[in-house]
Amino acid sequence: MYFLFLVGSGIVIGLIVAAPIGPVNLLCIRRTLAYGPLNGFFAGLGAAMGDGVFAVVTAFGLTAISQLIEGYATPLKLVGGLMLLGFGLHIFNSDISALRESDGTPCKDVPPPSLVRAVLSTFALTITNPATLLGFTALFAGVGSLVGEDASFVDAAVTVAGVVAGSTIWWFALTTFVGIFHHKIDPKAMRNINHAFGVFVTGFGAVVLGDLAVKLL
Repeated sequence: MYFLFLVGSGIVIGLIVAAPIGPVNLLCIRRTLAYGPLNGFFAGLGAAMGDGVFAVVTAFGLTAISQLIEGYATPLKLVGGLMLLGFGLHIFNSDISALRESDGTPCKDVPPPSLVRAVLSTFALTITNPATLLGFTALFAGVGSLVGEDASFVDAAVTVAGVVAGSTIWWFALTTFVGIFHHKIDPKAMRNINHAFGVFVTGFGAVVLGDLAVKLL
């Protein structure tokens, strides 16, 4: 029962962190619609890996690394904000007509972007958001209060594995569901989706950079 509690707690934490609609969710949805569920899922795996890093730092009490991340919060937010602006503009200006036939099916002559690139982009976007670390700290504190002070490194490892599993489950469910509509969206609709998502992602970046500017002034 204790083992199941740790795994279950980790899965719940992973779902709580991954599920809220934000730039990473929008990027994964857009990749799924444009290139298929596999590409979208691998983008989600990048976010799950980033969540796993923050979970390890929190669960194992790696204070030095935590302080390092918090100490570089400003440059990390700057990089993250600029990345969001870049992603948003790229999405907005993407020409989906080169990737789809008139009936909405993918062009066989145009290969989708690299899966490695999909993973790295969302991993970088996740890891440059120091606020995620604060969220993990609060969530793990709640689990720690139930477990008590006798938690071991094995307990921490099991919980971290649960977090990664929970996050992965979310990305698999999301991209599988969105993938149902993958072949039903024609180039015109996909172009409109690109414009909408591009505006939203760019907006997220502007908010991050605006908040950073306010704190620095």
